[in-house]
Amino acid sequence: MVSNDYEDSGSARPRPVIGLSTYSEQARHGPWDAESALLPRSYVDMVHRAGGVPVLLPPAGVARPEVIAGLDGLVLTGGADIDPPRYGAMPGPHTRGIRPDRDEFEFGLFALARAAGIPTFAICRGLQLVNVALGGTLIQHLPDVLGHTDHSRVPGVFTIVRVATVPGSRVATIAGADLEVHCHHHQAIDVLAADLVAVAHATDGTIEAAEAIAGPFLVGVQWHPEANATDRRLMRAFVEAAAAHRSERAS
Repeated sequence: MVSNDYEDSGSARPRPVIGLSTYSEQARHGPWDAESALLPRSYVDMVHRAGGVPVLLPPAGVARPEVIAGLDGLVLTGGADIDPPRYGAMPGPHTRGIRPDRDEFEFGLFALARAAGIPTFAICRGLQLVNVALGGTLIQHLPDVLGHTDHSRVPGVFTIVRVATVPGSRVATIAGADLEVHCHHHQAIDVLAADLVAVAHATDGTIEAAEAIAGPFLVGVQWHPEANATDRRLMRAFVEAAAAHRSERAS
């Protein structure tokens, strides 16, 4: 795991550069109310505390190889629903906030990262994007399937969900067997992509984490680790993978 000396600003150890996908949203700051590229500060802090150098990646057209060339790791963050035609479906009545520009950028970004062997950590929407990019599908509204809203009870408020991990998986090895995680999602994986394996489930059977069967570090969680400042294990493991990738490229 990443050692604590990463958190010492005077450490001489090179920190891996971690790209984080961002939102394009109307936002108010000071006297301004304008379309903005933004991300909750909790993501930035999580990467910094784990030993990475956070770099924000706004959705700007088609992702280009030059972006990936400057990164040691990629975090695909949470956010709006993915456009259902990308997984062969029509939008349901509860699918909302679709951002085609963000979809276009992040699907391309993930493809480039995967081709370059760059470690990737996918959070909430990020996990859903990875699953769709690799050929899987999504449940568009969990309450329609489960009959409850336990994964997102109140807008803007995280729900604590109990999750059991699969023994022997990367997520279980890093984070443990039983977790209480911070969730805020009304969608989830339906058909799992062939290149992924489900490694954590809620008590209702919802897939809460998946990871790559083979290849470079690729872990996705349906929950929000950035909302839990007391648990840095998954982000530390990801940053360590990014640091190893950086060293391999330098050798």
